[in-house]
Amino acid sequence: MAQSQALMANKLEFGQDRDLLTIYDVSKILSSSLNLPRTLREVLNVLANYLGIRRGMVSVLQPSGELRLVAAYGLSKEEFRRGRFEPGEGITGKILQSGMPVVLHDIADEPLYLNRTGSLEGTENQPVSFVGVPIKIGTQVAGVLSLDHLADAYSGSFQKKVMLLSMVANLIGQAIRLQQGVVAEREALVQEQRRLKTELQGKYSLDNVVGYSKGMQEVFAQVHQAAPGRATILLRGESGTGKEVIAKAIHYLSPRKAGPFIKLNCAALSETLLESELFGHEKGAFTGAQNERKGRFEMAHGGTLFLDEIGDISPEFQTKLLRVLQEREFERVGGNRSIRVDVRLITATNRDLEKAIMDGNFRADLYYRINVVGIFLPSLRERREDIPYLIELFLKRFNSENQRDMKISPEAMRVMLNCYWPGNVRELENCVERTATMTRGNMIQEVDFLCQHDRCLSQMLHGEVDAVAVSMPVSHREIGAEMPVLSPEGKENEPVNPPTTEREKLIWALEQCGWVQAKAARLLNISARQMGYALLKFNIEVRKF
Repeated sequence: MAQSQALMANKLEFGQDRDLLTIYDVSKILSSSLNLPRTLREVLNVLANYLGIRRGMVSVLQPSGELRLVAAYGLSKEEFRRGRFEPGEGITGKILQSGMPVVLHDIADEPLYLNRTGSLEGTENQPVSFVGVPIKIGTQVAGVLSLDHLADAYSGSFQKKVMLLSMVANLIGQAIRLQQGVVAEREALVQEQRRLKTELQGKYSLDNVVGYSKGMQEVFAQVHQAAPGRATILLRGESGTGKEVIAKAIHYLSPRKAGPFIKLNCAALSETLLESELFGHEKGAFTGAQNERKGRFEMAHGGTLFLDEIGDISPEFQTKLLRVLQEREFERVGGNRSIRVDVRLITATNRDLEKAIMDGNFRADLYYRINVVGIFLPSLRERREDIPYLIELFLKRFNSENQRDMKISPEAMRVMLNCYWPGNVRELENCVERTATMTRGNMIQEVDFLCQHDRCLSQMLHGEVDAVAVSMPVSHREIGAEMPVLSPEGKENEPVNPPTTEREKLIWALEQCGWVQAKAARLLNISARQMGYALLKFNIEVRKF
């Protein structure tokens, strides 16, 4: 007697453990992905493993009102295709309509059972049991979870099975609700994109430049306004914001579009090489100068010369460049003959030229020469509306070059929209191409990004802050916990009425340093990048003088 009771207790404990493991595995699967058909198939595989079912089906109510099979276990493709029901049609339709579970000990004895998916086939006249439970989202029935098995293959309590399947159905309902929310959010984003496209039709645009956001539309307007003239243009903005692309657009919108577009990165050359590259050299001007050579100014005659990273040239070379801009003539290296050119100059920099002037590193007279028309390009985080369009452009280019058909899932798009992008458009393009290259299959998922595995390249390059967490604290300590006050002589004094909130401390530091971010960052003992994140977090607009 005691042995029999112990055996029954062990069976009961095993059954409870089995049910608990079933629920645990199902919840883990449903939370792993928003790919509903795939996760539901895995859920049915778990039920088959623990409960020994013969067939399993998950049917979901469609917007059309039809109940359609979305995942199955033990069905052929043809049987799966036939898995469609109207509300009230057959046993599955009755469950949807009534919202109540149904248990059939032998489906052959039930006249309402339609056998649409062929459950009676191949049973060799053995009784087939059926259990179906509603899948609910709140009080609304969203689908049906059903399974069947040979009656002699199951000896457990049907009541317990209904309870277990009802719990699984509740988890499935939560997963369906989450997936519907993502789809609705994606649809809202698509509708917003369409609205922006419609709204911006007939407004400013540039060939091969993506820019539906307000900030880029302002840039486009300035480009269209400035392009027809002869004025020198200075493009400002962080590295990777597309200054060269805008420079090309200005050239091709100008009357000089038939002339050459010549570009040069000033930061890539030493002062001696830069002078030779820009002005050319005569034969024998220096060792290795075996022939005379035209410089970029001569090559750009009748067209446009684009000088990138203009803020990196030395003060000595600034003087030589200023003379060319004033006189519109120059001599080649090693020559004494003046050469006149007709060139429109477009320059670009990511440096704070005003600060460089104050520090004595950039000539004010050259600044006024190159900054006749100044155009500021917004960072990518200031124009997030453009990110989906940029990704679409980069994927289209990738697919064309690699004969692929890559797409991006809504979850992956959300990751891209939430990134901080310190490298701007250049970094976005790098991320898209790298991820598309390393993704198996034709759909980029959330887990395919390096940042989802703590291997974000931006974070590795700028390790002092999390590059994808815009809302993170400004620093590992509170900003300005013991902030000095700088006197006009640059000496530190004790703070008077020190600010209390982090936002006030940031503004205070900027005011102390003439709104120069780098100086304010040093005053607060944080990095310049942390300062940038802090300004973004507290929505502080930096004053420009």
